[in-house]
Amino acid sequence: MQTKPSIEEQQKELLAKIGTQLQSWRQEQAVSLDELVLLTRIPRRLLQAIEEGNLADLPEPIYIQGLIRQFADALGMKGAELASSFPLGAPTVSGENKLKVKNIAQLRPLHLYLLYIFLIFCSVNGLSQLLNRSALQANNSQSELNSQQLSNNNNESFADRDLSDVTSKTAEKAVQIGVTLKASSWIRVIADGQTQFEGVLPEGTHRTWKAQEQLTVKTDNAGGVLMSVNQQKAREMGKPGQVEEVKIAAKPQS
Repeated sequence: MQTKPSIEEQQKELLAKIGTQLQSWRQEQAVSLDELVLLTRIPRRLLQAIEEGNLADLPEPIYIQGLIRQFADALGMKGAELASSFPLGAPTVSGENKLKVKNIAQLRPLHLYLLYIFLIFCSVNGLSQLLNRSALQANNSQSELNSQQLSNNNNESFADRDLSDVTSKTAEKAVQIGVTLKASSWIRVIADGQTQFEGVLPEGTHRTWKAQEQLTVKTDNAGGVLMSVNQQKAREMGKPGQVEEVKIAAKPQS
């Protein structure tokens, strides 16, 4: 007698199919996982776990549905329809709760549909707030780091150097920075108040920018970016995976 697959086995099987489909759509549109992170604000490890069908690295099934919907919507596909194909499963019912389950079972299909939509909305909203809270904490940590006075000139990291010393020694009529990517990273470069570049640069890329007054460089992976000022020795902007922003003024500070 063939036994019916458990709900977890069904989830693994369907997640593998959904992940393969999403990966195929993403590759057809030539969209990288790093670009998808910027579009959805979903951590890269969760997007990769969905594509690989790795259920163990993902949160509760109700959150997985929300992630699948956002993933597909970002690619222009029907996210809600695809997410609904992933089973949530049913909780274990004790004897004293049987009456409640019976009453729920007696609800009309329309009521069940509305309840389902409400649960999905609450789950996606909760996940969005969680991701926004993580981003806010990262920004707050960055602000605290930038507000500290950095005095160790022997350290090879721009994040731990006194930038006033850099600008006083290298300031000319214009300032120039060069960046070399040790790892694929998101970068934004602002020259004299105008955004010159914002996006993800692949590993091995080398770019230079100039400004008459000030250059500002921000990245989400400081350890993956080597930066030089006015052709001086290139140094890492900070630690791997750390958000870092560096401002270089062209005029020496008085």
